[in-house]
Amino acid sequence: MTGKYFGTDGFRGRVGETITGEQAFKVGRFLGWYYTAKGGRCKIVIGKDPRLSSYTLEYAIAAGITASGGDAYIMHVTTTPSVSFVTRCEGFDCGVMISASHNSYLDNGIKIVNSRGEKLERGVLNLIENYIDGKLFIGGEPFAIPFAKGDKIGKTVDYVAGRNRYIGHLISLSTCSYKGLKVGLDTANGASYKIARSVFDALGATVYAVGAEPNGLNVNEGCGSTSPAALVKLVKDNALDIGFAFDGDADRCICVDGRGAVVDGDGIMYVAARYLKDKGELLGDRIVATVMSNGGLGDSLAAEGITVESCAVGDSYVYQKMSECGAVLGGEQSGHVIFGKLESTGDGLVTAITVMEAVIERGAPLAELAHGFIKRPQLTVNVKVRDRAAAVKRPSVIAAVKRAEKAVAGRGRLLLRPSGTEEVVRVTVESRTREECAQICADIEKAIVFGEGEG
Repeated sequence: MTGKYFGTDGFRGRVGETITGEQAFKVGRFLGWYYTAKGGRCKIVIGKDPRLSSYTLEYAIAAGITASGGDAYIMHVTTTPSVSFVTRCEGFDCGVMISASHNSYLDNGIKIVNSRGEKLERGVLNLIENYIDGKLFIGGEPFAIPFAKGDKIGKTVDYVAGRNRYIGHLISLSTCSYKGLKVGLDTANGASYKIARSVFDALGATVYAVGAEPNGLNVNEGCGSTSPAALVKLVKDNALDIGFAFDGDADRCICVDGRGAVVDGDGIMYVAARYLKDKGELLGDRIVATVMSNGGLGDSLAAEGITVESCAVGDSYVYQKMSECGAVLGGEQSGHVIFGKLESTGDGLVTAITVMEAVIERGAPLAELAHGFIKRPQLTVNVKVRDRAAAVKRPSVIAAVKRAEKAVAGRGRLLLRPSGTEEVVRVTVESRTREECAQICADIEKAIVFGEGEG
């Protein structure tokens, strides 16, 4: 369920238009008041990625928190998973991450986690949205959040120590030395540009990096998990053993094997599921994947005696399904992978470390570990629209979808989904051949674009 501002992955949009410093201040005002009212002066930790607008949103949220009587702990440039980790391990009331993940620098966003490091409950998000719009009512009466006074005013705390503790946590997860291995890292000019290198250096790898020079304007630009070509080139040109590409806030990870082949989230889950099962740690011999995952994942893991449970798209839905069925592994094709014993959300660096452990302990390159994953022909097309919700409801689009569903019946599947994070409609088709997938995607894309012209 999504609200007016907070969607499946936070409050996200074009800075200065969809999301503003004034709105961020109000988010901080509400959080500082809400958690202080519940139990006295609250502690809220804030992280950000390096995009230019992150400073505006960071300072605005911190100002709102302190104005309401809470204390804001500033981690500076850090990853979304680190904010989740520190929030739950250091006794914070909640955590805030400023990032638009895999989007361009023009966008930014606000993600909020509760004291357990999980995405904030929808009911509280609804209250925040009402406050932003001046529609917060308490006991049926309009309510204005009071400003703290005197010694009740909050303070900001420089909290680089939290980021350092997270780095130490990551290093401690590895039981193997990476000495003698050449590893490529693409940090998307994003939040993990220092953290990832620190971890892999400490574990003994010889590190080669790309997408590691953020300037505030180049996050995800031709690099990162959504554009792995730069990492593929790095791996091939330097004969590296393996490569890892993260997104802007490093909750995603995509791998590149020693041959230069991309291993996406589905491939990672295939490798991780078999690895955990061999160790006796895959509870129930099941994992969770979304409806976007390639159908070949279920087929390939079934041959290994592993069941794939399906859920809606979004890492929050993955975690919810994992909790319901007792799975310790779940994720998305995009590279969000959750290891339930370690975390409640996707962490690209935890994913990379787990893959490294599998490679080293099995004494086999990633290409060999992923060899048994046989993909079905699949293609996903992202169609930019003005209104993603309206686009999928237009009669011409509905008719095109019905034609496509009839065409793939019995030999494939079709998924049409408005993005949860940007004004895009995603069209995914599985069929007998990639050419057939491309034709069906083109037909639906044409219907969507034509409908936009009409609307």
